[in-house]
Amino acid sequence: MNNIFTIGWNMVKRTIGSRKGLLLHILLPSLVVAGIVSVTGGMEDSAAVLLYTNKDTGAAGNHLIVELENSGDYKLIERSDEADLKEGVTSQDGAAGLWIPEGFTSGILQGKAPQLTVYELKTTEDSILIKMKTDAVAVEMLSTAATVRKASATGSTDSEERFTAILKQAEEHNVGSIRTDYNLYPRQTLGVITGMTLMFLMSLVTSSVSLIMADRRGRTMMRMFSAPVRSYEIALGNFLGSFMVGLIQIAVVLSLGKWVLRYDYEVPMYLYFLVLAAFMLVSMGIAGTVAGLIRNPNNTGMLNTLILTPTCMLGGCFWPLSIMPDYMQKAANFMPQKWAIQAVDIAAAGGGWDELWLPFAILGLMAVILLAIGSAILRPNEAGINA
Repeated sequence: MNNIFTIGWNMVKRTIGSRKGLLLHILLPSLVVAGIVSVTGGMEDSAAVLLYTNKDTGAAGNHLIVELENSGDYKLIERSDEADLKEGVTSQDGAAGLWIPEGFTSGILQGKAPQLTVYELKTTEDSILIKMKTDAVAVEMLSTAATVRKASATGSTDSEERFTAILKQAEEHNVGSIRTDYNLYPRQTLGVITGMTLMFLMSLVTSSVSLIMADRRGRTMMRMFSAPVRSYEIALGNFLGSFMVGLIQIAVVLSLGKWVLRYDYEVPMYLYFLVLAAFMLVSMGIAGTVAGLIRNPNNTGMLNTLILTPTCMLGGCFWPLSIMPDYMQKAANFMPQKWAIQAVDIAAAGGGWDELWLPFAILGLMAVILLAIGSAILRPNEAGINA
């Protein structure tokens, strides 16, 4: 055990013992993840700003505004005229601008298609939803007006009064629904932050492989093996040292996000730490396996292209797995990133250990298998090709 701890502590000192190592492996990932947290942390759902101008003097225009406001999805700001409305949209004071023309109510009472205009500087999700909502309310009013026309046997004044009364009654929303969805699911921004954190944690694989290759090239590993130190002790020592560096990196990143930037991860910090630590175990297993396979130190630069970036893409670090084809979703089951993100999602949704055991067990199994393979193929008695 002393040999393992000695090799591990030496790995820690070589990785973050210098100013360059501390900057590269601790400070830089922490600042990058902190920047992602600060940007995405304010991207939660909020009411879209809707500019409007209502030139209609009847009940339909007012009812449309009331329904949009009561939905809670929009913050309505009134503008004086159409020119002012267009200027507000151009200045990006709101997601879109709604123009309700004169005679809007009379047109609906006559059965004419609603002549609403939605101004937008660019097509966004908010502007599309605004169009859909206004069209839905206008169609409902058109249907109500048709019913009033059929039921009314007197003049248009009587029809308008009945139409107004029905709209007033509809605004009270006496018939409602029981909410069953209380947003008990993880926020999309949490997945983005977790994915970026995993990507930077996995970048430690490159550093670990480079140090192991340096030991092989300088015959340091060969001298350790003849000390005598067994092959598995060398593998475990390098594994333990890199894992300790990873734990320090995780602690700094989480502390910066939680207590400095005040970001709510919606997951207990100890549980989030355990998920990232389990992922780090797998990453170090990957490092040990790759270091055992590579004999030419010039090939270490291919890690990002062949291992880190593809696994992060397949594992869902950059986008949700649901948008990928079925065969890629099946391939994602072999990526540790997928199971780490799934564990965070389960915890954020309120899941307990009866659900969390599966991703943790898979991550642990991956780490054991990769570490065993790395120990078997490390061959510390062999020098590198260029040694």
